[in-house]
Amino acid sequence: MEHKESASPERELGPDSVPISWSPTSLRPTVMGTNGMVSSGHYLATLAGVRVLERGGNAIDAGVAGGICLNVLQPDMTSFGGVAPIIIYLAETGEVVTISGLGTWPKAANIDFYIEKTKGDLPVGVLRSVVPAAPDAWITALDKYGTMSFAEVTEFAVELANNGFPVYNFLHNEIRKHQRTISQWPSSTRVFLPQGRVPQVGEILKQKELAGTVKRMATAEKENSSKGRHAGLMAARDLFYKGEIAVAITRFCQEEGGLLTLDDLADFHVAVEAPVQTCYRGYDVYCCGPWCQGPVLAQVLNLLEFYDVKAFGHNTSQYVHLLTEALKLVFADREKYYGDPRFIEVPITGLLSKKYAQDRKALIDLNKAWSKMPPPGNPRTWEGISRDNPCEEPEVNSDPLLSDTSYVCAVDRRGNAFSATPSDGFCHTPIVPGLGIIISPRGSQSRLDPKHPSSIGPGKRPRLTPNPAIVLKDQRLFMPFGTPGGDVQCQAMLQVFLNIVEFGMTPQQAVEAPRFATWNFPNSFYPHSYHPGLLRLEGRLSRDIVAVLRNKGHKIKEMAHWDDGAGAACVIVLDPETGVLRGGADPRRMAYAIGW
Repeated sequence: MEHKESASPERELGPDSVPISWSPTSLRPTVMGTNGMVSSGHYLATLAGVRVLERGGNAIDAGVAGGICLNVLQPDMTSFGGVAPIIIYLAETGEVVTISGLGTWPKAANIDFYIEKTKGDLPVGVLRSVVPAAPDAWITALDKYGTMSFAEVTEFAVELANNGFPVYNFLHNEIRKHQRTISQWPSSTRVFLPQGRVPQVGEILKQKELAGTVKRMATAEKENSSKGRHAGLMAARDLFYKGEIAVAITRFCQEEGGLLTLDDLADFHVAVEAPVQTCYRGYDVYCCGPWCQGPVLAQVLNLLEFYDVKAFGHNTSQYVHLLTEALKLVFADREKYYGDPRFIEVPITGLLSKKYAQDRKALIDLNKAWSKMPPPGNPRTWEGISRDNPCEEPEVNSDPLLSDTSYVCAVDRRGNAFSATPSDGFCHTPIVPGLGIIISPRGSQSRLDPKHPSSIGPGKRPRLTPNPAIVLKDQRLFMPFGTPGGDVQCQAMLQVFLNIVEFGMTPQQAVEAPRFATWNFPNSFYPHSYHPGLLRLEGRLSRDIVAVLRNKGHKIKEMAHWDDGAGAACVIVLDPETGVLRGGADPRRMAYAIGW
């Protein structure tokens, strides 16, 4: 075993007074509390969740409040008309449940249509649109596991949308980056280029139409509240999926050449499902199912359990190499097997088998990197089925590496936990006039190849990148966590998890530590760029490891010292002995944790 390459203990400062070598001292203190904690992708969303907790709401109420605020505050990354996968821990029963929060393709969508209509392209705009799932996901979470009304939890989001909030650096840069795309859509231009230009940092951005949409749903709830809480929530939901909002969505979509119909919205319901699970050294890790990339985290932890990970040393060349090679194997399996299990056979039992992991481990060479995507395994062998498993080498595609999304988690004083990864930003499809929302463009994560497990199909869900997670220890809550970042999500989550459970870091140290990411697989976003052998390293990682990793065969590309492309993780850790909650939030973006 090589010696650990250690960073200088001195905190060398760059021109912007940002540390460029990580040390155990974090930029921010670890936030602690005993009554409740929220951590999310924007500090105002976190504050909204905390206010809900203070008013007596539980973690689910707080998480939904924070999540819908993210739809307002981070329109470049999320939308109320987008996706919102959720995972929840219920302290009273010890149950972990997931809410898919992912829309389906219209019934009229099929590969032949795109071959004929767009010559095999998946163009930006409503032809990427699937049924918006976030409203149903938020309301389903409230209905089944929350305690408050839709109006109560959306009060803060409506205020932020109606009165506005100050534009911050990250949002300013995203609007500027996508200005040309936004400007082709008059409805989006009115909202995000309100004076014919990119709003400056500190200017107030208002979204009055979005505020009106949410308020109309709250009014429908109130008008039906005499029938009970459930009836009120369903009235709010039905206004979106069967009422005047649904009519406006489908009319605009069809005017723009899209495929959504009223029946597509009226027939849609999110799925409430059991999570996938693995156990890593006594920690039970729960993820969403193979309709998203959630099982990647469970699979890679199964592989790493065969190694003394801590002995490799944190962020040494051997450590980076091991995690990267393990991830490559799992991403190959993702490419071959993950998809909507209602339409395809996903061998999830085999994929999560420890024996399967042991079999795959043989393909990890600690001295040599895979220079292209490895072959997938045959998990069906571990389900008692033996089949050939051919898989074609992906075509090299050097298009940009895309990502979006935000994240929110909450824990209340009773130990309930909420974890959600809302997504779908404004650069993929236009705002619906009068509603202030986009129509989820998550179809960009489907394929036009009928042999691919995530191919386009009527009523089928694309394979989603957002994937929140929850960890238990000794059958009690340990932590909810997650991050934005597209295909980086599982990679950043893995590193944050190991930083905490293997290296004893505080949550804040764990999210601040330098990260790395492999791109040795087709990107989940259309046109599915593929960069064989590419390994990206944050600039704060020790220069000593770069030459070693190159000698092992990695194609190294350095990122910025604090690169928002490395994810923006949030986490809350519960100490079961003291009941103290510790929150961490990633300074790479606008994330903050608040507790008391």
